[in-house]
Amino acid sequence: MNVRTGGLEPAARPPATAIPTHSMNEIWCNGRFLPADRHPGAAQDRGGFLGLGLFETMLAVRGRVVFWDRHQVRLRQSCARLGWQVEIPDFAEIAAELLARNDLAERARLRLVVTAGSGPHNDLAPGADRLIWLAAFPQPDTAAPISVTISPWPRNERSPLAGLKTACYAENLIALDHARRGGFDETIFLNTAGQLCEAATANVFLVRDGRVLTPPLNSGCLPGVGREILLEIAGAEEIPLTAADLRDADEIFLTSATRGPVIVNRLEGDPLPPGPVAAGLRERWAELTAG
Repeated sequence: MNVRTGGLEPAARPPATAIPTHSMNEIWCNGRFLPADRHPGAAQDRGGFLGLGLFETMLAVRGRVVFWDRHQVRLRQSCARLGWQVEIPDFAEIAAELLARNDLAERARLRLVVTAGSGPHNDLAPGADRLIWLAAFPQPDTAAPISVTISPWPRNERSPLAGLKTACYAENLIALDHARRGGFDETIFLNTAGQLCEAATANVFLVRDGRVLTPPLNSGCLPGVGREILLEIAGAEEIPLTAADLRDADEIFLTSATRGPVIVNRLEGDPLPPGPVAAGLRERWAELTAG
């Protein structure tokens, strides 16, 4: 199996996974519910044109934010790394009302964003016009198996952004688009040391000889909330891994806070049969998030 390489030349693009259509009616921003088409972001907000912002993507089931306490802890820690003193509201009640206003009674994906606001480019301090906003979208209640490739671009584990979920997301989107142009659903990054890191939108786990393994945080991967849950319920081990470990795995699955464990059924040119470990973890995840 060969690591895919190459540029961004046009190629036949597979159809995107279908997502239920839904008209978003309102968002919540800086203490107010607003029509979705009246987002108050200013042109000078560094979160918009410089990517100086943080975000969380959360699952909501029947009006309840799943694992909100963990998302809140991660967001506060991320703010602290940027030197931001930001009051993060308790979004349990805010989210419940936002979901009701948008007719999302069963399952939804919530996006919570904190921007830097206006200010000089050489100063990270938030401006007085910085935003904290929350939006809601439909979220399917199933996660079909996916195919993955290995990204030709490495993740920089020594980057000052390593471990932060920032609005500087273009690198992920370019790598993901490259994978989809090649006929894959997702892409997996190695880091500059050649070690397994993470996927574009998820953390990576593999199963080998009954052991559940995942890269440690010093690989440069995001400390995902879904990853944190899987470490607990699967008894997973954090050890340095390589592309060879990925290819030798009995099972591979990706995980995120909104989708839980998603089974990988093809790694580049090699099919992977469904395995019992990932399937069992999907059942356990469904129990934890059932609301």
